[in-house]
Amino acid sequence: MEGDVDMAAAVEDGAAVELDDMKKRLKEMEDEASALREMQTKVEQEMGAVQDPSAAAANQTNREEVDARSIFVGNVDYACTPEEVQQHFQSCGTVNRVTIRTNKFGQPKGYAYVEFLEPEAVEQALLLNESELHGRQLKVELHRVILPFSMKAIENPL
Repeated sequence: MEGDVDMAAAVEDGAAVELDDMKKRLKEMEDEASALREMQTKVEQEMGAVQDPSAAAANQTNREEVDARSIFVGNVDYACTPEEVQQHFQSCGTVNRVTIRTNKFGQPKGYAYVEFLEPEAVEQALLLNESELHGRQLKVELHRVILPFSMKAIENPL
């Protein structure tokens, strides 16, 4: 009988130790989850994920102002560099930025966006429609603003 009692006590001690280990692991996991939540909140605040409406409106106004100073350039040669595009449009006004769009592999898509410092330069740049760069006839248009589907439905009701 004593052997049975010793065995039962050992099993209970083993179960108690296992239960304590599980409680410790649970506590560690809860602490880690709490730390992750705090880090997530901090990152969201730093990245501006929680923007106030006035900041969002200012950002939208700034984007519209930049779009008014930008053009779309189609049929750009794949070997063309941003510097070459900038030189081509330099006669129109001061070029602030040239963006040649690329695919996920880094290969050019064949079009670019040119942003000028002055809105008047856009009119001069539009005159370069059908001009040649690297032996290709460029297509120069106003910068296209792509609206989300819901915005298109509001602006263009059927």
